[in-house]
Amino acid sequence: MIIRSEKWQEIPVLHIVEESKEKEHIPVVLFFHGFTSAKEHNLHYAYNLAKQGIRVLLPEAKLHGERSESVDEFQLALSFWDIVLTSIKEADVLHDELYEKQLIGDDTPIGMGGTSMGGITTFGCLTNYDWIDAASVMMGSPAFTRLAKGQISYAERGGKEIPVSQEEREQLFAALDQVDLSQNPGRLHQRPLFMWHGEQDTMVPFALTKEFYEEIQEDYEDQPELLKWMPNEQAGHAVSRPGMLAAVDWLALHLRAR
Repeated sequence: MIIRSEKWQEIPVLHIVEESKEKEHIPVVLFFHGFTSAKEHNLHYAYNLAKQGIRVLLPEAKLHGERSESVDEFQLALSFWDIVLTSIKEADVLHDELYEKQLIGDDTPIGMGGTSMGGITTFGCLTNYDWIDAASVMMGSPAFTRLAKGQISYAERGGKEIPVSQEEREQLFAALDQVDLSQNPGRLHQRPLFMWHGEQDTMVPFALTKEFYEEIQEDYEDQPELLKWMPNEQAGHAVSRPGMLAAVDWLALHLRAR
């Protein structure tokens, strides 16, 4: 197994692949980490994917890990949606780089996944990019605008002053509307989608993800095996080992089947 620390267009990534398959056009997964985490914290996902013949890229999100800056926790929280929107744009940069580095061809399957903020990023990428062939989302929400409004309301009820004008808020909500999969479910195009979420999650609301699953079930009526919902009644904001393995196996199954 090869684990390389690389920079792709100034984006730090960990590149994980079996040595014997390094130069081959094998399926690829882009896997995004969570808020206040870092790319190396998802190496267990990468390892379990790579040993099934998948190339994995773990990108570093803006203001995280190698890209950290001297901002406090509150400033980082204020940047949450800017980080997500940046990661969505950078996913396309990484996709282009895969071609430039001749690691994929036109028919190479590409998957995506992520935990928490990384899961939210994955939902946004599904809204934007048809080149994603399958996805696994853990503790993510597709309802960007409702989640953002809820975060602001929660902070203000707690007595925090949010230094963002009404005009800036409206600009943010307009930008989020564009990548809000809950408002654009047709953009899924029946692509294989796995979702894991803990029912006791106090960080990313379980109810929004469950609601989305129930809404899109009808779109998958012809191929229900392409949609997997895995709630965990006891779990909070932490993915169980069975959830992690199921997410990995989902991606491997659907990418190898293409």
